Amino acid sequence: MGGPLGSERGFCNSRGLTSLFVSLAGVLLALFAFSAPSASLWAQGPGHQQNRPFDVVKMVSPVSSGTWTGTGSLNDARFEHTATLLLNGIVLVAGGGNGTQNTLASAELYDPATGTWTGTGSLNIGRSDHTATLLLNGMVLVAGGATNTDTLASAELYDSATGTWSATGDLNSARSGHTATLLPNGMVLVAGGNNSSGILASAELYDPASGSWVSTGSLNNGRARHTATLLPNGTMLVAGGVDFNGFLLASAEVYDPASGNWSATGDLNVARRDHTATLLPDGRVLAAGGFDDNFSASRSAELYDLASGNWTATGDLNGGRYFHTATLLPNGTALVAAGVGSAGVFASAELYDPANGSWTFTGSLNAARDRHTATLLSNGMVLVAAGDGSNNPLTSAELYETQQSPTPTPTPTLTPSPTPVPRPTSTPRPRPSPAPRPTL
Repeated sequence: MGGPLGSERGFCNSRGLTSLFVSLAGVLLALFAFSAPSASLWAQGPGHQQNRPFDVVKMVSPVSSGTWTGTGSLNDARFEHTATLLLNGIVLVAGGGNGTQNTLASAELYDPATGTWTGTGSLNIGRSDHTATLLLNGMVLVAGGATNTDTLASAELYDSATGTWSATGDLNSARSGHTATLLPNGMVLVAGGNNSSGILASAELYDPASGSWVSTGSLNNGRARHTATLLPNGTMLVAGGVDFNGFLLASAEVYDPASGNWSATGDLNVARRDHTATLLPDGRVLAAGGFDDNFSASRSAELYDLASGNWTATGDLNGGRYFHTATLLPNGTALVAAGVGSAGVFASAELYDPANGSWTFTGSLNAARDRHTATLLSNGMVLVAAGDGSNNPLTSAELYETQQSPTPTPTPTLTPSPTPVPRPTSTPRPRPSPAPRPTL
């Protein structure tokens, strides 16, 4: 892969060896209950890594407010792929790597009704570490990414009606490790990333009407491996990442589609990359985990407040992790799943409760994995697909389902017996006084 990411791979590996000696954080076990059943989409293309000296570790917690069950396996093992929920409720998985010297062009569809995967049209160019965005017209835009030798500027569209991919306009700059965000006006904003020239500050917009890309304002800080979150007011927040020199960033900035400019906002309390960012129902953004300045998997989490533009610390994860996924559940909690920690790839999952700012373990995945995808399905379940199980690309997929509190059996309402109508008491008729007897 061109550019700094090749060196980043080695950087992460050497630090991964150091992190093997970091002791695991203590585990808080607390019972967590779900309430009744909107949805958040999250996508991230973590750095391409191979030959990491990690062992698979499965962190098991007896406390569980949700369960994972296996579902149909993918046709191709893959990691650093994308997963997109289509308008018809089907999930499209595309591209990725499989640990060989070639990236994948194959794509497949998951049907929640049958729990099975079926092949669909292949990408025109195999790629990993790309982005995939569902457009307002139902098409899926795949942009950038990399092969094992080149960073890509190409982009293509998937038509679910025909199951085929067609080329669309090329990006102005080849890039991987970037973000792509659908704006309210239907355009797609691609920001940052890297290529053979280094870390990028450039950003560009895709117009579905013309199929072309136009440059927009550049970021104040070039960055890759950052997160991008569309805020409730229509602006877009990017946070963290890594810069041209390999240093982690704490800076954050906001893009205004009206002006096409970026403005600095409050810095993260902890510099991080390969973290997750989740828009919560109250409009705050939860940044969690990632690779930190201590070259280890971070346990820290923090919240961005749009009104103040500041980040405040919130409860720490029970287990530090990066290359994980984060999904907003229908009940308003955030599910973080799997990833890489101080002891390697693991299967633990945790839930964040915005009401009290704390994390609790939930059921562990059946397979430890990182660089997988997580998709909230129309039925409220979360589909985790493929990923890498420590130099072991996976085909397995599983579903997370919250354990709803049982609906209490309604107490039967007794039909009251009718109140008997009292018989009217007869009013005694007065007896006439006897006529006086005549005196004899």
